[in-house]
Amino acid sequence: MSILSGKNILLGVTAGIAAYKTAQLTRLFVKAGADVKVVMTPNATDFITPLTLSVLSKNPVFTEFINEDKEKESWNSHVDLGLWADYMLIAPATANTMSKMHQGTADNLLIASYISAKCPVFIAPAMDLDMYKHPSTKESLRILASFGNIIIPAETGELASGLEGKGRMSEPETILAFMENHIKASLALYGKKVLITAGPTYEAIDPVRYIGNHSSGKMGFELAKQAARLGAEVILVSGPSSQNCDNLPIERIDVVSAEQMYKAVFKYYNKVTVAIAAAAVADFKPAEVALQKIKKSEDSLTIKLTPTQDILLEMGKRKKQQFLVGFALETENEVQNAIKKIKKKNLDAIVLNSLQDEGAGFKKDTNKISIIDKSENSFEFNLKSKTEVAEDIFNYIIPKLDA
Repeated sequence: MSILSGKNILLGVTAGIAAYKTAQLTRLFVKAGADVKVVMTPNATDFITPLTLSVLSKNPVFTEFINEDKEKESWNSHVDLGLWADYMLIAPATANTMSKMHQGTADNLLIASYISAKCPVFIAPAMDLDMYKHPSTKESLRILASFGNIIIPAETGELASGLEGKGRMSEPETILAFMENHIKASLALYGKKVLITAGPTYEAIDPVRYIGNHSSGKMGFELAKQAARLGAEVILVSGPSSQNCDNLPIERIDVVSAEQMYKAVFKYYNKVTVAIAAAAVADFKPAEVALQKIKKSEDSLTIKLTPTQDILLEMGKRKKQQFLVGFALETENEVQNAIKKIKKKNLDAIVLNSLQDEGAGFKKDTNKISIIDKSENSFEFNLKSKTEVAEDIFNYIIPKLDA
């Protein structure tokens, strides 16, 4: 799955013959799972129609500040477009447009949107040989790069004039690969594998009943999604949960019981850099599972329980290069119990939350945590959404990986 999946891409199209390639480029972005909006300079519509790009992007195409439909006159906000984008690409970028970009000449919607963008901006130059070699173009490219824009190098080949040389816009497949590789390389967890457990486990009593708990898996799934956004290769081992991965590049392995989770975890554990055990694994399971549904009777029913395999304890025993983080949901003596767990299970850190804190715990969209390390240092956080809690946890972990 592409790193661009779920991302918003603002594609700026200017008036160059290479504009015809933006049809294929748009298709590639959409196929990669991105949401694409297109903004064109007015003259770019002479080279490719807005209708074509609208159909391919499945979004309206913007060319002017004002939609001049007399019945539905409206303002196209360059600010909204710039803030919407996770990434902006200007392709083709003509010499004229690049000159305006570096001087801040916002005389069209594309340039105004570029100036408003807070995201990384990629620029794919396209022009004839002599224009590309001209000192003014070289200066534009130098200044735009100094602003922090990412230049996708022009290619050498046959140009629209019939000349051979440098100035061709890179092919759509090349642009897509360039963007994906650049984005991955800039992410904090790029090249690292992260294993996360999530959700409850269900331990069967009979074919229709089980022992379980109230975990929804929300916290573990948010951790997996944040790791993916940071560029990690993510393996998510989840017990029964209705949560989803938001089309992010996450390898999800669904299990039911603690035994199944144990087997799935240790299939991958030796190769990961970070492991976070966020699952609420059942501590006990029935010693025997009835083959048929147990019928209700007036007699009391006794179920003998035996311990499940302690997955986190075994992860601590087998730990080599992994940065291992556990979770502790406590109802009393929270800090003392969490510290005991760190030492007993050989953890690098533990995330502590308490059922005593309002807004924290199972099935909630929020959580209030403390992170305690193996030196017993504690870092406390306010009540936040579980998305923000996941960000806090990885902001804590990442500096430790290179320490």
